[in-house]
Order: sequence, then structure tokens, then C-alpha cells
Amino acid sequence: MENRRSLSKYLFRGSILTLALIFLLLNLLAWSQASNLVTHPMDERPPVTMQSLPEELPFQDVLVNANDGLALHGWYLPSENGAIILMQHGYKSDREEFVEEATIFGRAGYGVLVTSVRAHDVNDGDQITFGLREMQDIDAWVSFALLQPGIDPERIGMIGNSLGASMTIQYAANHDAIKAIVAHSAFSSMRDTIETSIRHFTGLPPFPFAPLIQFWAEIQLGFSINEINASAWIADISPRPVFLLHSLDDTVISPGSGQLLYEAAREPKEIWLENGVDHADFEQAFPEKFADRVIGFFNRQFFPEGRPLKE
Repeated sequence: MENRRSLSKYLFRGSILTLALIFLLLNLLAWSQASNLVTHPMDERPPVTMQSLPEELPFQDVLVNANDGLALHGWYLPSENGAIILMQHGYKSDREEFVEEATIFGRAGYGVLVTSVRAHDVNDGDQITFGLREMQDIDAWVSFALLQPGIDPERIGMIGNSLGASMTIQYAANHDAIKAIVAHSAFSSMRDTIETSIRHFTGLPPFPFAPLIQFWAEIQLGFSINEINASAWIADISPRPVFLLHSLDDTVISPGSGQLLYEAAREPKEIWLENGVDHADFEQAFPEKFADRVIGFFNRQFFPEGRPLKE
């Protein structure tokens, strides 16, 4: 009898130690993945060149500094119609993400400012804060745009992809300088998309890793992901117009995010939903339709009387 009790105690202690080891290993893996998600060191970023931009459009390399001194790099194309569109890339991407859109708008006579934020592109910094500190980066780019000759301050628009789209919503909600926005594959909130995004970016199953990775990411960043909520911001953009684009088969951002944002937005608002499209890929899947609908959206806002644009 005594031997049975001793064996039971031994097995119980062994089970506790095994569970504790599993818990420790799960947290170590989650901490590592959280660190990878919120940091983007320079040696992990590809080089950025202007070679893919069309030669007939005089794009320029430009540089601004955020309020905290970080250097940020972009491409600028002067406007031929007084309007300018700022284009903000997505998570762990860079300016080359917007070559197609920059070309489309440039050939239509629009000024183009392809922006980038900290910890991306060839910029200073290595921590991604999902909009918390990046707002000062976008603010530096808007200030740059307003200082350019020939720019009508009533004709400043923004396009963002993915995280860039959510940051575009966040910025426009708090800054009247932006008169119209296109949000391509934005997440409605970090909470809404965390399981989808964790699966995509880490390859790990949402359970049990999503809550663990969220916990360690919040520890490293020093704020709650609940603070990142485009659904709470988007209504404040009204009466300026919003155009939302989202794939119903998105594997990066929760597919329902576009509809959630549309429901939260006030008029004027538009939405374009599609099946069978990759994340933030409308310009590739439907190039002519994308050009017609997105440029048409800005034309209606900036040139309601049908002012001629460059052909």
C-alpha cells in the first residue's frame, strides 16, 4: 500500500513538472514569435530601388524626420492638377509595394507621395507599434506634402494597404488635412484579426498561441492591442469620404474586417468586396477596374465639376 502511495506521488509530481515544462516552452515560443512580430531590424529588410518606376514620371527620393528625429524615406512626384495622394505601405513592407498605384495616379496627373514609416523600408528604428508611434511619421509626410509648390490643401488624399490602411484611418480620423481616403485590406481592430494574422505570420495555430503571443507582444510594446481599433476611429473621418477595399478570402487580415469598418463608418462611404483575391491585391487582380474605381473616387471628391485631368 505504501509503495502505491509513493508511486502515485511520484507520478503526480512528474505530471506537474511535465505541465510546467510544457507551459514554459509554450511561453518561450510565444515570446520569440511576439518579438519577431513587433521588431523589424534593418538586416531583415530588402533593398529599395526606383528601377521599377516608369522613367517618364519624374519621381524623386525624398527624406523627412519624425518629431523624435527618426529619418524616413519616400518617393515624391510633383502634381499636375493640384491634388496629391499619399500612399502608405503595409506591415514589414516598403515603398515598392506601391509602384503600380503610384504609376496609375502619376499618369492621371496626380501628385504622389509614397511614404514609409519607422522600422520599415530603409528607415531608422526597428520596433513596429502598429500606429501608436507611426502617427508622427505620417504627420511628417503630410507636412512635407503641404509645403510642396502647386498643392491645393483641399486636395490631399491617402491610400493605405493592410496595416498602412489601418494607420491611414487612424491618422485621417484625427487630422482634417486628409480630405479623402482609400483603405485597402485594413483590419477593423487588432482584436478582430489577431487569430487570422497569428496563423499567417507565424504558422502557429490560434489556440493556444494567439493569446500568449498577444500577451508577450503587449509586454514588449508597453500598451494593449485593444488600443488599436480602426472601427472606433473611422466614424470620425466623416464628412470626408472613405472607400474600403477588402477580399472575402483574405488570409492575412480577418475577411470580415472590411464589412465591420463599413458598418462603423459614417457617410459618405463606399465599399468594394471581392472573392478570390489575395490580401491587398486588388490592383493586381483587377488593374483596370482598380484604376477606374479608385481614381474615380478621388476625382469625385477633388474635382466635382469635372475639371480636366491629364490623360
